[in-house]
Amino acid sequence: MALHKKRNGRIKKIETGIQGLDIISEGGIPEGRTTMVSGTAGSAKTIFAVQFLAEGILKNGESGVFITFEETPQDIRDNMIDFGWNIEEWEKENRWVFVNAAPQWKDKTTVVGQYDLAGLLTRIEYAVKKSNARRVSFDSLGAIFNQFSETAIIRHEILRLTSALKELKTTTLLTAERTEDFGGLTRYGVEEFVTDNVIILRNVLEEEKRRRTIEILKFRGTPHQKGEFPFTVISDQGIVVIPLSAIELKQTSSNIRVSSGNKKLDKMCGGGFYRDSIILISGATGCGKTLMTTEFIEGGVINEEKCLLFAFEESREQLFRNAMGWGHDFEKLEREGKLKVICEYPEVANLEDHLISIKEDIEEFKPNRVAVDSLSALERVSTLKSFREFVIGLTSFIKHQEIVGLFTATTTSLMGGSSITEAHISTITDSIILLRYVEMFGEMHRGVIVLKMRGSMHDKEIREFTIDGTGMHIGRPFTNVTGIVSGEVHHIMPDEKERMKTLFEEES
Repeated sequence: MALHKKRNGRIKKIETGIQGLDIISEGGIPEGRTTMVSGTAGSAKTIFAVQFLAEGILKNGESGVFITFEETPQDIRDNMIDFGWNIEEWEKENRWVFVNAAPQWKDKTTVVGQYDLAGLLTRIEYAVKKSNARRVSFDSLGAIFNQFSETAIIRHEILRLTSALKELKTTTLLTAERTEDFGGLTRYGVEEFVTDNVIILRNVLEEEKRRRTIEILKFRGTPHQKGEFPFTVISDQGIVVIPLSAIELKQTSSNIRVSSGNKKLDKMCGGGFYRDSIILISGATGCGKTLMTTEFIEGGVINEEKCLLFAFEESREQLFRNAMGWGHDFEKLEREGKLKVICEYPEVANLEDHLISIKEDIEEFKPNRVAVDSLSALERVSTLKSFREFVIGLTSFIKHQEIVGLFTATTTSLMGGSSITEAHISTITDSIILLRYVEMFGEMHRGVIVLKMRGSMHDKEIREFTIDGTGMHIGRPFTNVTGIVSGEVHHIMPDEKERMKTLFEEES
């Protein structure tokens, strides 16, 4: 049976079964009412309509009726099989019934006299009673308006349809097309007679990148979450909504420390990282971010912790070769089940797909440590808003699993300065470690500083480090040098340093 939630003592909701949608709708869509789903071409309206029925069958044992005004039933059967919805099998079991109102393009349609949908209504009522359907989907209303010119009459007839379905106690979904993502609700003013509930799907092109969002514009008489929420369409799953509003700051905080994989860095961090913390490593290309990631993983393996590495810039062969050059055998660790490495170019999917895939990999492998190298690579395939939503969703998920996470970000300037990635996620992470190049008297040196360590004392000095075949070696602090963090290095002569120190003490 379907799970219903009572709101305000009157209106019940029926769970759609669409992942994430029941969260932002606060329980599903109102039962026994008509909901309009409006969107531009390519916004996944038909998938939404099909999935609404499919999830009712799979999760609640509810039969459904699908009325198609555009595609033929066979086209819908073929197009939806990749999502794992065997519509043909459900038809044999009388759990899915098609009402085919799609035009036969080889036949010319001639309208004589006043047009009505009485014949279609009879077919729909028969299909609902025959299958004992609780859910009905129309796709799409725009096709009716395209066929016939009397729009006022068609509006009236569709109102008759929805009223009849309400009397049959079905929950009905209608799709309607709009011409612009931020224009009128529908092309033909359908909202005039279907206004109880309105859901908008968008597929906006921004910065040459597509971003799908869903917005519940109106649920009459019942609450829902406001604003746009990202969603994606995935094989074997269908529509998946990412409900960022459901993220709650209720994760537990652990006092347990774990090693970074480098004893000197642990000391700089006040004893290591917290077990449920998120660490950001920021630095220019080639300054040691991947090495710190490698040592982070090795530190977990030594403590018998499972590690999961997501690499978005280098191939497996490159990562394994580099790790072996520092004395770490990633291939052996994978064979032993202590490490899993997933390499993928960011361009193969949108950011929402990457987020869902990462979550699934974490749930399946159940690691103690997760590393992402690098966030900057993912940033280039998304808009700024999508990227921030991705980071919020990922960090929240990792922290709720009580997993220590390490992200890397690349600065645009070789000598340092703030990166775009760092600027937009610095408040989300618990710790920030900066790696910088420092030019001193004609030589290039590397420096490391723990810029932020939430909830812990840490070393405030900028220390020099070197890299060789055994890894990273952190040494003495830089002296007589300022501006390393900003990338504008200035050398201070000893007498000037003493004068500045004296002046500071006097002012204090």
